[in-house]
Amino acid sequence: MKKKVLSVLLAALTVLAFTGCGASAAGGDKVIKVAASETPHSEILEQAKDALKEQGYDLQVTVFEDYVQPNNVVEQGEFDANYFQHINYLDSFNDENGTSLVVADNGKIHYEPFGIYAGTKSALSDIADGDSIAIPNDTTNEARALLLLEQEGLIKLEEGAGVTATVNQVAENPKNLELVEVEAAQVPKQLKSVAFGVINGNYALEAGLNVGRDALAVEAASGEAIQQYVNVIAVKKGNESSDKIKALTSVLKSDKIVSYINDTYEGAVVPYDGE
Repeated sequence: MKKKVLSVLLAALTVLAFTGCGASAAGGDKVIKVAASETPHSEILEQAKDALKEQGYDLQVTVFEDYVQPNNVVEQGEFDANYFQHINYLDSFNDENGTSLVVADNGKIHYEPFGIYAGTKSALSDIADGDSIAIPNDTTNEARALLLLEQEGLIKLEEGAGVTATVNQVAENPKNLELVEVEAAQVPKQLKSVAFGVINGNYALEAGLNVGRDALAVEAASGEAIQQYVNVIAVKKGNESSDKIKALTSVLKSDKIVSYINDTYEGAVVPYDGE
């Protein structure tokens, strides 16, 4: 009799154990853990919490100060996704580290555009033969600056130069513009001595410039550079279309978040409206 009672109790405990595990797993499926950099990524994610809560999801955001751990924790399965990087960096990270991270479905969220700013001249229509334009001298930023100058018809690059272009690949320079290469952070300081400067978003903000208000020209959303430098929700391969990730990206692309980005960053951060 005692053995029979013991067997019944063990069976009941086994059922409870499996039930408990099932509840835990289901609860875990309703938690979305995202690794992010602070500005603007974590700020944007904070705005998504209420909408996700209405769908039954608990969005948990952890801010990282480096650009390595957010990818590592997603690769290792500790986090569901990250939001801090552009596609070019993601591809390079995978190549260098053997990781298998991909852009989530509908996961292209925003970009931070380069702008051309006034120096000694106030309008691009005033540009004259021999004028100087300050541009960043590092590979990534220099290419974006050159592509923007090409977008505005000021120069023409060699065919295929693309997002790795350098000043050595300027094929046509009809106004004999002097392209002054300096460290990206120093471009704003050069504006007093050059006709124009091409500045990326964060350094423009630090200099008190706003791309939406002050730039004479900005990178087009359809431009080659934006396709590589749009900031994304990244996940481990195989998770790009999971229910929780689809819920996350859908909210981040919603009208509410688009309005928040536009109102808060005034053009320094731009919602990506493509796929």
